[in-house]
Amino acid sequence: MPSALSRRPGRAVSTASGVPRRRTRVFALAEARWAGTALLLFLIALPLQLTGGPAWSWGALYALVYLTGGWEPSWSGVQALRAKVLDVDVLMIVAALGAAAIGEVTDGALLIVIFATSGALEALATARTQDAVRGLLDLAPTTATRLTTDGREETVRTEDLSVGDTVLIRPGERVGADARVLDGASEVDQATITGEPLPAVKGAGDEVFAGTLNGTGALRVVVERDASDSVIARIVAMVEEASGTKAPSQLFIEKVEQRYSLGMVAATLAVFLVPLGFGADVTSSLLRSMTFMIVASPCAVVLATMPPLLSAIANAGRHGVLVKSAVVMERIGQVDAVALDKTGTLTEGTPRVTDIRPLGGSGLGENGLLALAAAAEHFSEHPLARAVLDAARDRRLDLPVAEDFVSAPGVGVRATVHGRSIAVSAPARLLRGAPDPAADRAREVAQALEEGGRTALLVHRDGAPVGVLGIADRLRPGAAATVASLAALTVGPPLLVTGDNPRAAARLAAEAGITDVRAGLLPEDKVAAVRSVQKAGRKVLVVGDGVNDAPALAAAHVGIAMGRAGSDLALETADVVIVRDELATVPTVVALSRAARRLVVQNLFIAGVFISGLVVWDLLGHLPLPLGVLGHEGSTVIVGLNGLRLLRDAAWHRAATPACRTPTAVTHSRHDEQNAASMA
Repeated sequence: MPSALSRRPGRAVSTASGVPRRRTRVFALAEARWAGTALLLFLIALPLQLTGGPAWSWGALYALVYLTGGWEPSWSGVQALRAKVLDVDVLMIVAALGAAAIGEVTDGALLIVIFATSGALEALATARTQDAVRGLLDLAPTTATRLTTDGREETVRTEDLSVGDTVLIRPGERVGADARVLDGASEVDQATITGEPLPAVKGAGDEVFAGTLNGTGALRVVVERDASDSVIARIVAMVEEASGTKAPSQLFIEKVEQRYSLGMVAATLAVFLVPLGFGADVTSSLLRSMTFMIVASPCAVVLATMPPLLSAIANAGRHGVLVKSAVVMERIGQVDAVALDKTGTLTEGTPRVTDIRPLGGSGLGENGLLALAAAAEHFSEHPLARAVLDAARDRRLDLPVAEDFVSAPGVGVRATVHGRSIAVSAPARLLRGAPDPAADRAREVAQALEEGGRTALLVHRDGAPVGVLGIADRLRPGAAATVASLAALTVGPPLLVTGDNPRAAARLAAEAGITDVRAGLLPEDKVAAVRSVQKAGRKVLVVGDGVNDAPALAAAHVGIAMGRAGSDLALETADVVIVRDELATVPTVVALSRAARRLVVQNLFIAGVFISGLVVWDLLGHLPLPLGVLGHEGSTVIVGLNGLRLLRDAAWHRAATPACRTPTAVTHSRHDEQNAASMA
């Protein structure tokens, strides 16, 4: 992939997070302009031809279609020939010119338009991916407040920060560089780096990362890494490296394209030259060789591959799964291992109250304890406070008015409710001092919740503990069934790769039925985990949603991003986007891809039978040119219609049934590929 930092015409669009999103305009790309021109000319010429217009009018327009849409693939074909490679560009141009030579000008022009449009879409997809990678650098602010040795503040560009500089980070600001906290306390949202659903409490000695968002406290930090070596910069580098080292995207049929193309060209020349050597006239030899080239041309072979894959793409799109290309749809069916992110992928990505534990002697029930905590948290902006308030709203509780609200960054909140002091905080911060039975009981409850992967919040009333709330992210509906389906489709159960803490990861994994858990991972660790599985000979499918997942998505055989809350970088880097965040569609699209691959094999067999029969007829007998064209077009229509069967909703429903998900599917898929190779 070209450098993600190379300049390209585009525009910045603000996202919901306030970070500019770079978007390359479609017609900023030369490929799109040429393809658009060819399409426009074709749409003007076709009605003129069909309505009986003068031949010179639509003929000239078709000639311009050949020129505008065909010059780029022609040039690519010439460069390939210089490298001693006969690629699909050459074949398509020769096929288009051959069609024009025998009077099928419209067919040739249509082929040119389709080919040019496909190239433009590929160029746009590449440009948008590069946009997303460059836009990742916008997470880091452009300026920072540097503190001088005499205590003055000065605003400097973040790229001018050096290791050892002291920087002030105010509430609500983004961190300008990878640094370590000298003093101050706050919560920092570092989901872009670690994927953790909750802000991390930061105090003296803790590390903060460039691009993460500071909460309600102020921090004084010392810069530890140059901007070029920050975690954000390393993520950009890893995405570029992984995208560049991934095997070139290639349809299966393109793998046998060289042999087929060379054989067809050589055979066509032989059909023309050999009869001449035995005294045949030039006209009959040329006609026979032209007929041979038509009946042996790869049109039916190409259509054997594309309609099933494109039909599968369209069907998946109707069900909320965006597969970005036919190449990707083919690759999906090859996967035999799966790695899942936790927050926002396996889970909803939003903390929720899971446990309400009033302490004995407090005189409170679950609703009373929750109402006190929600009243105290009412004015807080912390995600945990929102989780408590959401739980109170779900129970339709009437919240008393809170007064004298105080929020201490990294500590908790305090307020007066019904004339009594209510505090909500982490247990370790409120259970200090001389031991007493109530405090011991609260400590036991909090410890049990934390060992189960929950975040514990202690509620104090007038200095005495009255209860504990447990908060955790929640599995998506059907997550466990999806994990089981993926395990059935591959050679082993999925693994969980997450930046979250090991206890929370283990709890969610146990609920989902995952045994292989790798927690506390930075983006580079996720890439290493994926590559360790790939070294064992597996083709890995990675499902994620965050910036921190993007390098792993790029390194995977196939990357799938969750669409609703997914970061721009994850959505552009991924090969597939689950638009509606329905995790259950992941195993379905894998099964659908394998169904498409089976249809490809069927079509290759049908095309092979037709081509072989027509070629033998032409070589051993006399195949009239119109009949050869009819047979060629007939085979093309048959394989095309066969591939369109995957457009039906029934195909999606069949792929979604557990009966289609067997552990032997991967083996069958490989056998299909071997059989197809032998036929090709």
